[in-house]
Amino acid sequence: MGVIQNPVLRGFNPDPSIMRVGDDYYIATSTFEWFPGVCIHHSRDLRHWRLASRPLDRPGLLDMRGNPNSGGVWAPCLSWSEGLFHLVYTDMKRWAGQVKDCHNYLTTAPSVEGPWSDPVHLNSSGFDASLFHDPGGRKWLLNMLWDFRSSQSGFGGILLQEYCPEKRRLLGEPSMIFRGTELGLVEGPHLYTREGFYYLVTAEGGTFATHAVSVARSTALAGPYEVMPGNPLLTSAHDPDLALQSAGHGSLVETQSGEWVMAYLCRRPRVKGRSVLGRETCLQSVEWDQDGWPRLKHGGRSPVLTCDVPDLPGREWEQDPPLDDFQGPVLRACYHSLRVPLDDSLMSLTERPGFLRLKGRESILSNFRQALVARRIAAFKVAAATCVEFEPSSFQQLAGLAAFYSTESFYYLYISRAAHASKCLGIMRCERGGLSFPVEKEYPVEGWNRVFLGFDLDRERLSFRYSQDGKTWNPIGWEMDSSILSDEHAIPCGFTGAFVALCCQDLSGRGLHADFDFLSYVEIDA
Repeated sequence: MGVIQNPVLRGFNPDPSIMRVGDDYYIATSTFEWFPGVCIHHSRDLRHWRLASRPLDRPGLLDMRGNPNSGGVWAPCLSWSEGLFHLVYTDMKRWAGQVKDCHNYLTTAPSVEGPWSDPVHLNSSGFDASLFHDPGGRKWLLNMLWDFRSSQSGFGGILLQEYCPEKRRLLGEPSMIFRGTELGLVEGPHLYTREGFYYLVTAEGGTFATHAVSVARSTALAGPYEVMPGNPLLTSAHDPDLALQSAGHGSLVETQSGEWVMAYLCRRPRVKGRSVLGRETCLQSVEWDQDGWPRLKHGGRSPVLTCDVPDLPGREWEQDPPLDDFQGPVLRACYHSLRVPLDDSLMSLTERPGFLRLKGRESILSNFRQALVARRIAAFKVAAATCVEFEPSSFQQLAGLAAFYSTESFYYLYISRAAHASKCLGIMRCERGGLSFPVEKEYPVEGWNRVFLGFDLDRERLSFRYSQDGKTWNPIGWEMDSSILSDEHAIPCGFTGAFVALCCQDLSGRGLHADFDFLSYVEIDA
């Protein structure tokens, strides 16, 4: 057996949908308001993973302008049938409160690298949709039903409806096949077949402390479904001291040799009980008991940091170096933008070769059109730095480096203009939508053509620094509380994770650009 260290996908990588095609394993994870939508990760041995594709890479597949924080792409499902990858995803337009606006789509491709087809709108009755390919050849859509009339939770159960690929639409009426268990909040459905049974794997208990993976089965596709004795299959709700918390939202894959593995999400709340890294993806081996129910191979129902997985031929992947000097014509795959693609009106790597040019647009608070490039923070101790060339002519023009969770929670070390200085540094703080600007005094940097900016994240502490030459650094501001960059601190809650971001704003509408020479991202303690 091989040994893995959980999480296998560190940092913001939630809602894993795992599958296999031949010797290749794939996991699709949610991206919420970050563009391109959905991350598809690839492995040959279940231990080493690489980011292989981000399929929702054009507005025709995903238009998130105006989507709320933690809206956008929820819980994708990746599957393979008849020579095509099938990707089902939710675009959540409004999620906070009793009424939700969510739309489920399907796109297909012959390879995870694409090209991905124009989307088929499936329904808008709930979220966490998945596609089941019945061995008999028919296809079925599952999703949870959102019942806005409910004064309790709104989680109405799991719906099933046939999908016709030739007609590219759903057929007939949906049927309710599972109401969930006493854990409540049933969502995240996936169907599997084994030895005459249909197995329904769902997420229950909500996505925080009481999250869980539940299992039910039936001899008929439409049910009734019997809940597994001793359910749930996996949870950390019973032990707040476990290193992996919020364990749930599982999906299963069978290996080439007939073994089974489950992918699921977790949190590692090491900062004041908050999870700055967001929800991450873990793996655990599963075996089937004598009564035909799946059980964790190591016993019990708790997630573990280290576990055995099938011993498959190893395959390591080349990793991005910690320094990105923006020498290529396209951005590395690790970068995302907020809600919209970074077209020529927002970004360029060719107008000044060797620099990332961001063209100032809306404020860092905007949910519509920002010039912002970001990558996940995937370790508890990180050092980030950049060098900016930016000449503001107005206080409305800003550019710099941010530790970013959402447009309602971030820290931003920016270059701008002030009444006392033609060029200065300041720190902006936003916590739960409350903006402090600047946090303290602004620091003049007049005559500096290049300004080096950096921050150091050390678990619960975040501190900024600046330099004129990139060698001698000066602290700026005081130590910040990094835990505001977490799901648990968001209002009413959040579902993403912390990012390091480069950004530029021009609230005058003139589109002044900033040139970034590099981005250094160094993980010190994972």
